Amino acid sequence: MATTRPGSTPPATTCNGCKDVGIFAPVKRSWRIPVWVAIYLAVVAFAHLADRLILFPSTAEIPAGAAVRTFIPFENGQLEIWTAQSQLAQSSGQADAYVLRFYGNADRADRWVADEAEAWNERAIEIWGVNYPGFGRSTGPARLARIGPAALAAFDALKARSGERPIVVFGASIGTTAALHIAAQREVAGVILHNPPAVRQMVLRQFGWWNLWLLAGPVALQIPRDLDSIANAKAARAPAIFMLAEKDEVVAPRWQRLVVDAYAGEKRIISIAGANHNTPVEGAALADLHHALEWLLPRTGKE
Repeated sequence: MATTRPGSTPPATTCNGCKDVGIFAPVKRSWRIPVWVAIYLAVVAFAHLADRLILFPSTAEIPAGAAVRTFIPFENGQLEIWTAQSQLAQSSGQADAYVLRFYGNADRADRWVADEAEAWNERAIEIWGVNYPGFGRSTGPARLARIGPAALAAFDALKARSGERPIVVFGASIGTTAALHIAAQREVAGVILHNPPAVRQMVLRQFGWWNLWLLAGPVALQIPRDLDSIANAKAARAPAIFMLAEKDEVVAPRWQRLVVDAYAGEKRIISIAGANHNTPVEGAALADLHHALEWLLPRTGKE
């Protein structure tokens, strides 16, 4: 048995089951903060938070009725475009004007284009409905950063077909960000915007408080400049029709009004009483839209 002389240092012992104590414990715990910061920054930088939280692409086949599918080149792939003509355009053999249509999140052009063309039967128009990258058979991935360039590609392809005939860009919900980007970058005959969101402002002000902006901040920073509806509205000069759902539960009226107030061109506003975000435009609201089109389309050399 080992003994220790008075005043000597006890021999070192090992204790595999002992916990760290004394000055060593804080040193190890201090590494936790940098590790969590590194994980947070990695998620922010590489996880495409905004894309994952905002976009809801689908690729399943959807019956398209009388609409015709076509494709245009985009980046290293293709954009799926669905087209349909109103009865007047079919009977006359040509369209006098074109509508470039952008739909809401989780929606698709193939679902609506044929029905919408019928709603324009008093005019000889052709609708081009765009499926965003990653939606339908438009090649992916689905990214917010690809919506703006895809919108311009669709417009330029339509412009090559339309020649001097007017093009109206029409967007609903997140589709209004694409329509406004075109209106700020290209010369268009008119703009129709249905429930337009100010996306970055919504993310920061509506969803930031409950996560202390640790999630909302990075998501807002990842909204591309192309889709900054406030900036694009300030740069747009074409006449515009705004259709605003009075009881929108997805894009609250206060966020829509930010876009309306920023819009620099002439505008007319249709307030849809009692409507929610996805309430169809019909009845009195549809009549108001057709009345507003009498103001918008004569500027385009309608007839």
